[in-house]
Amino acid sequence: MSSFVSRPLLVRSVSILGGAIGFYLPLSVVPLFNPRSAGPATVALLVATVAGELGTPRLVARAGYRRALTIGLTLLGVPTIFLLLGSAPALILAVSVVRGLGFAICTVAGGALTATLVPPDRRGEGLAFIGLVSGVAGLLALPAGVWAAGRWGFAPVFVVTTVATLATLVSVPALPGHPHSAPVLPGHADSARGTGVLAGLRHPALTRPAALFATSTAAVGVLVTYLPLAGAGRPGWIVALALLLQPAAATVARWIAGRLGDRHGLRRLLLPGLLAGAAGMAALAWTGSVPMVLGGAAVFGAGFGILQNTTLTLMYAEAPAGTEDTVSAVWNIAYDLGMAAGAFVAGLVVTSIGYRWTFLLAAAAMLPALGLRAAPAAPAAPESVARPESGYRRHSTIASAGRSKT
Repeated sequence: MSSFVSRPLLVRSVSILGGAIGFYLPLSVVPLFNPRSAGPATVALLVATVAGELGTPRLVARAGYRRALTIGLTLLGVPTIFLLLGSAPALILAVSVVRGLGFAICTVAGGALTATLVPPDRRGEGLAFIGLVSGVAGLLALPAGVWAAGRWGFAPVFVVTTVATLATLVSVPALPGHPHSAPVLPGHADSARGTGVLAGLRHPALTRPAALFATSTAAVGVLVTYLPLAGAGRPGWIVALALLLQPAAATVARWIAGRLGDRHGLRRLLLPGLLAGAAGMAALAWTGSVPMVLGGAAVFGAGFGILQNTTLTLMYAEAPAGTEDTVSAVWNIAYDLGMAAGAFVAGLVVTSIGYRWTFLLAAAAMLPALGLRAAPAAPAAPESVARPESGYRRHSTIASAGRSKT
């Protein structure tokens, strides 16, 4: 069995760290910076991210991985410093939009590059390792931002976000520059590199896991936007610790899911991931109970981590080798569109039904995804994409239902 840790993967971890800090450190701070812009800011960030993800595969094809990551990290880090100018809603929305575009490039281009650096037979563990890097960054950055803003004010958070994100640019020149030419997804005749995102969005082997994952990311959008506001009248350490426990549990669960999935199949992990996520989100509804808030954050995080690793690995297993940018884009669109939808819908109802019922609604919204767990029937590959070269289902032992990795 090949090792999944290589020098390029370790170098790639540096830019992953920068992207995670750039995204998570101010994520729950901006709603506190101007509570009236809490929902709109999160939605603007994530809608811009989805828009950017649609175009990133074409950017990667033209500019390569290194230039794309450089652009992404710059757009993610630099705008945050402009929040020092004030908390006007228009400024916050503009910064959120630009940061969303940068985050889109970082996640799609970086995710595609990461997938090429991991041996296919260790992809579950390799993605879990990368999840560990980004998870630790999010684990520390999300609550640290809230804590630091409460202790020292908002300005240090915005400055550190910009500096830390841009500092990781030093690692980018050591990464591979250009992707190899890629085949198309089975059932699609798109000749563009990486098949194109729109083709991927029409492929059920990608859209079913992505849609399932989106239900859990919608709950994340509710959690990161409204948990700080729901706990505003209580000691600050409660929300900070909850925001620490959620990514900590997700990181551990993602690692465990990767190891189990590579050996025993990933689809069987979808049910416990969904149920744990829904149960944890429901527990957060009791915002007046410290054990329920902290326990709910941890249980939700565990379910979310399972679904993170499981859905992404399933999608890579079903797609041809060389279409990693399309898979990364579709999965990240589900991630960010789900978060945006969760924050948007919660913003519409929270003033009328309150935080408790908003969290319960987010939990209930995850349950219909149970119907998406079954594998869709695979379309036949076109003759122009021969199976040995395309890699379609070549790595299905990584994550297919009822099989163990050999």
